[in-house]
Amino acid sequence: MEDNSAYVRRVHDKGLQFDLRTMSRRRLLAALGGAGAMALVGACSTGAEAETTPAASASSRGSLAEVESETAGPYPADGSNGPDVRTLGGIVRKDIRSSFGDADGVAEGVPLEFALVVKDLNGAAVNGAAVYAWHCDRDGNYSLYSTGVTDQNYLRGIQQTDETGTAAFTSIFPACYSGRWPHIHFEVYSSLENATSGSGPIVKTSQIAIPEDVSKAVYATAGYSKSVTNLSQVTLATDNVFGDDSAARELATVTGSVDAGYRATLTIAIDPSGEETGGSAPGGTPPSGGPGGPPPPRP
Repeated sequence: MEDNSAYVRRVHDKGLQFDLRTMSRRRLLAALGGAGAMALVGACSTGAEAETTPAASASSRGSLAEVESETAGPYPADGSNGPDVRTLGGIVRKDIRSSFGDADGVAEGVPLEFALVVKDLNGAAVNGAAVYAWHCDRDGNYSLYSTGVTDQNYLRGIQQTDETGTAAFTSIFPACYSGRWPHIHFEVYSSLENATSGSGPIVKTSQIAIPEDVSKAVYATAGYSKSVTNLSQVTLATDNVFGDDSAARELATVTGSVDAGYRATLTIAIDPSGEETGGSAPGGTPPSGGPGGPPPPRP
């Protein structure tokens, strides 16, 4: 039976075409070496996952550098790879620890409040945008996809940014699964309507990296034992998403403790007029056992 971490490892090495779909332009140019790679990007980038269409050079305008665009990963549940949880009633919520609708599961773990502060390239708060956030549970599983939790939709939610540009969520600390640094996925939309319609364009797809010291403290507690070994086998420098700059603009500031819970905050800059395609795994096929995918093999 292929579990979450096995599927992630399997899609990590799918060749150049898959890499083009999952890498930002910045990361691709660094990997291929210089401006000569631009011709290759232009020839192969059709359907790229996190390619900014009208604002490819947005980071060069304004006073702030735009946060990197990253892959949505294999488990976005945004309609690009199986289910679309964004269109379900109940998805707009701050507390994402429990499932909603017909599902009733609750994700257990060390409490984590996390907030994304969204600014434009001039440093002004982006009010009225919407953030769709999702992450794995303390076992490294993603709701709606991973074996055993395909009937759950916890650890997914949408919040609108306020006048300070902030969208905040109440959650649990995510695991470190094999092959990836601890992280939280997010998509930014220009409005709540676009975020929940199922067809609204994505302005930015990226990820939040969680600091090592806090992760180690959490993973020493009951329920996170698998993460101890996984974290020891990856660094920010070797992670396939954050590795080229060690998450320079994606590393959250975290305060708190295991007993009191933690609060993570990341301030990002975006081009509000940008548009990205989103997306995830090659061919849009969910992993084994996921909705719409092949059933898991019998034990």
